[in-house]
Amino acid sequence: MLNRRRLLASGLNSALAAGLCLAAWPVVADETAGYEAALDAVFAETGPVALAGGVVTRQGLAWSGVRGVRRAGGDDPATLDDRWHLGSNTKAMTAALYGRLVDQGRADWDAPLGDLFPGVVIDPAWAATKIADFMRHRAGVKDADALGPVFFITARGDPRPLPEQRRAVVERILGGPPTGTRGAFEYANANYILVGAAIERITGQPWETAIQSELFTPLGLTSAGFGAPRSNTAGGANVWGHRGEGEARVAVDPATPGADNPMALGPAGTVHMSLVDYAAWLRLFLTDGGGWLAPETLARLTTSGAGPDTGPDTGADTPYALGWIAPPQVPWAGGSVLTHDGSNTLWYATAIVAPARGAAFIGLTNQGQGQAATTALMRALIGRLEA
Repeated sequence: MLNRRRLLASGLNSALAAGLCLAAWPVVADETAGYEAALDAVFAETGPVALAGGVVTRQGLAWSGVRGVRRAGGDDPATLDDRWHLGSNTKAMTAALYGRLVDQGRADWDAPLGDLFPGVVIDPAWAATKIADFMRHRAGVKDADALGPVFFITARGDPRPLPEQRRAVVERILGGPPTGTRGAFEYANANYILVGAAIERITGQPWETAIQSELFTPLGLTSAGFGAPRSNTAGGANVWGHRGEGEARVAVDPATPGADNPMALGPAGTVHMSLVDYAAWLRLFLTDGGGWLAPETLARLTTSGAGPDTGPDTGADTPYALGWIAPPQVPWAGGSVLTHDGSNTLWYATAIVAPARGAAFIGLTNQGQGQAATTALMRALIGRLEA
């Protein structure tokens, strides 16, 4: 999963840096040819196992392409039928699912934690904390304390149902005072395990069932699933994730336990789907929620929270909204940008959405060390926007 340092060095910087190269990529008459050339150039330069890209408009997926192979050293080409692991880009889906429940009158942005987690002993220090504080990574949660190395060692063998495992994380978090600085940005996957547990309490269903019924099915995201994908949308072979770099890259069988993080981390980052379906998801953020979310809910999800950042990694406040990094003013975008990177250390995903420009951009690779490839692809694709 992404940690704070890697998050800040990837999604936010790629979004801002992309605007610096507009002049370097002149607009061509045949946009498809331009996008194909950009994908070719980035793939040749960065050399991932496979690299897929897409451009989304308010009308839908305007262009998509893929290069490379399903497994390093093999000759089976990756295709647009393949499913890709999205890692921490799942977080925006979990936050939006909670927003969907608010729209339905089943959830409340201001619900006290005691109402969200009845029966859980909650330290008084959490009294003023709202669910959105966890979604913005500003509640004072630290992964080192809420999860720790023992969780990753033991969670895969935990026989309890996933909602029970997630509730145990919630009990560990809320049973004592925040171990981080409340109001300061501290990226933590445990925040979204807690949000997922709240969704489970509200719906009476595992998070996986709730997101399937309330998000994937209504939006027609038929390729969506959880964990390392084992087959493509046609039922055939799929790309595998890879660890390592260069000649040391190793393909990881999706059927093995080490192919993904423990499933209890689901709300923070286990979703996979095809590029086509991921484009359909991103289109919501170009169309005021696309009828699936109320426009005011979408606005809440995409507005970053204010607060001091006292961490060592950056001197500026981190503009994190609900599942998105959301810098409010990016010149090339004509306004705000939504961006996020995701990785389970075997795959890498980058998404950038520019609502005012009516465009979103996707970069996906089956290589954990794939940040250079997806970031370069973002720069190339964004550079083809008309100034």
